[in-house]
Amino acid sequence: MRKLANVQRRNINSGLLLVDKPEGPSSASVVHKAKAILGAKKVGHLGTLDPFASGLLLLGVNDGTKIADIFLRAPKTYRGVIGLGVETDSQDCTGTVTAVRDVPPLNEHDLRALESRFSGELEQIPPMFSALKQGGMRLYRLARQGREVPRQPRSIRIDEIQLRKINPAEIAIEVTCSRGTYVRTLAADLGAAVGCGAHLKSLRRLACGQLRIEQAASLEDLAQRYSNVADALIPLAQALSHLRAIVWEERWLDRLRMGQQELLRPIGKPAAKEEPVRIVNRRGDLVALIEWQDNSAGGEWRLSRVFKE
Repeated sequence: MRKLANVQRRNINSGLLLVDKPEGPSSASVVHKAKAILGAKKVGHLGTLDPFASGLLLLGVNDGTKIADIFLRAPKTYRGVIGLGVETDSQDCTGTVTAVRDVPPLNEHDLRALESRFSGELEQIPPMFSALKQGGMRLYRLARQGREVPRQPRSIRIDEIQLRKINPAEIAIEVTCSRGTYVRTLAADLGAAVGCGAHLKSLRRLACGQLRIEQAASLEDLAQRYSNVADALIPLAQALSHLRAIVWEERWLDRLRMGQQELLRPIGKPAAKEEPVRIVNRRGDLVALIEWQDNSAGGEWRLSRVFKE
């Protein structure tokens, strides 16, 4: 990466930095480079991308790391290419080929049937090449030793899936899915349904919740787009604008920041399945996030995150 010495590092507060990650580097390496560029005390990703994948990588800066759970839970949209007839041990293009089979002809009717079959609530067996733990050890470490262990299927949700034939051996996929979905496992399962096996040849993340790749910049482009890199940060209140906001008077905010939960009692019950609610000041700045917790008394609002002034 070329040097970004001309980027000014003043006034780095809190927010989200939306990075268009290229193929190759790990998410951790992007975090390390972004932290050096920003000169921030704390930077962390809000959901990893595999090294071979590209696209939207959300980085929380300073207090931005406190909202990681919200975006980890958010639905994500991906675009990729599935290679039919070739299986790999990692279920993607980085693995070792384990099987090669002839690809049957597929028409539009077949693709629509696959879209229907792989929509909605599904069960998915996590891949061996994953960071999940079993018996205290990461699955990918076992996989690198040539070991395979039984894994319990997990519930996932496919909100939308579109398949398009590129050529007889390749299918383009665009999918919006829930947290915990492995798109490379989805590709392998699609290949199994076709009867020839498959692997994921490429993957690009297009969206996470309401945030989209069009809002992102590569780390190299930050210096060209912004004279002060702090201007690239999305304020926390804006990043969470999809959550309901309650505006509070300034005189109550210090007490709230000190964790005085009793101040939340006058707030009415939440709507069904309501996500966390924002407490903001009159300028719209994020002060706290609260969540409803059911209990024997019928439930109550509790502080989940408090943010600095």
